[in-house]
Amino acid sequence: MEKRKLNKAAYSTHSRRVDREMKKAGAASEKKKVRRSAAASAQNGSADTPPRKQSAEKDVYQLFAEKVRDHKELESRWAVLQETRVEYFRGKDFVSFLRSHLEVKEILGSDKHLETDDIGNILLKKNLIVRCDRVVKTLRPGKKKLSTWPAHLEIYPTQTFSDNDAFFMWAFVRRGPLWQTLLSFSWPVLTLAICLFPVYPHGCKLVVLYSCLGLLLTILCLLLLRAAVFGALWILLGKHVWFFPNILAEEATLRELFRFWPKKEEVEPPKWTARLFYAVLSVLVVLLLRHHAPDEAARARYQKRVYNIIDDVLEWSPRLALSGIMKQPPLVANETDPHNNSTDFQEPPAVPDNIDIETSNDISDEVIIENLETEDATFRQNHDDV
Repeated sequence: MEKRKLNKAAYSTHSRRVDREMKKAGAASEKKKVRRSAAASAQNGSADTPPRKQSAEKDVYQLFAEKVRDHKELESRWAVLQETRVEYFRGKDFVSFLRSHLEVKEILGSDKHLETDDIGNILLKKNLIVRCDRVVKTLRPGKKKLSTWPAHLEIYPTQTFSDNDAFFMWAFVRRGPLWQTLLSFSWPVLTLAICLFPVYPHGCKLVVLYSCLGLLLTILCLLLLRAAVFGALWILLGKHVWFFPNILAEEATLRELFRFWPKKEEVEPPKWTARLFYAVLSVLVVLLLRHHAPDEAARARYQKRVYNIIDDVLEWSPRLALSGIMKQPPLVANETDPHNNSTDFQEPPAVPDNIDIETSNDISDEVIIENLETEDATFRQNHDDV
């Protein structure tokens, strides 16, 4: 009996030790599970909420896109996309640009070793660029290939990067330089200066007038000379040569606007019958204009009329206008007679019918002006007497 009691006591103590060890092992395993769950939740939290490093990565691609857009080696143009002017570039130009300017990819940091297609796809995912396609996909009459820089674009359905006849527009607002911001504030000042032109001093009026006339005359002469050279080369040689090809373009930079030599265009030469027809038509137009050219007297009259208009603009001043208003008698009806209900109103005298200012060649301008001044003086005298 004593041995059985001792065996039961030993078994009970052993079982208690086993239970304690199991509890300790369970507690340790639970602690490990808690630690693992905490680590997993931390990883999930970091994946859900982007840290500063991911925001910095977005800023890196934004800086990369701005750097590429501001670089002069990447050629870009302007086009119309859904009634909005956008700046765009070609995919093949982007690939060649990154191949020749590897220093630009240093901005990407760890992603600088990526391929050009991967960089383009990342820019598309971040909505920094948008792939577009040309609207006109058929050849125009007389053209052998489509335009390399289309003027109208539409959004391409598949937004993936490609260098095969693909166009990409910049989808972010470009940061303008400081001088453009300062220049925008000068437009109201310029508008006010134009409105105040009549009160300028006489010397300033002369400078502004002759500067504007000289600029306008230069532009007209340039356009006429450009058209004459094109017409002569087209009729004689059958070549399409436009000097200053971008002078009338709406989507062109300042450098492209004043480019002198034209680019070679692959256009079918015109037929000799069309060239002969336009040559005969040009000769007939020149002969017609020469036959109906104004004579010396008409030219003198037109010149004097223009000079009078210019003198009126230049010699006008607020003081002269106020003095004319003060001296001008009011054209009102006479006071009514209390015994007579009728009112007497004397109208200004009309110019005699026998005097034609526009077409008269017999009477000189001095005689006409003298007659008008006499009639005006008579009218004022009668008005004062009344």
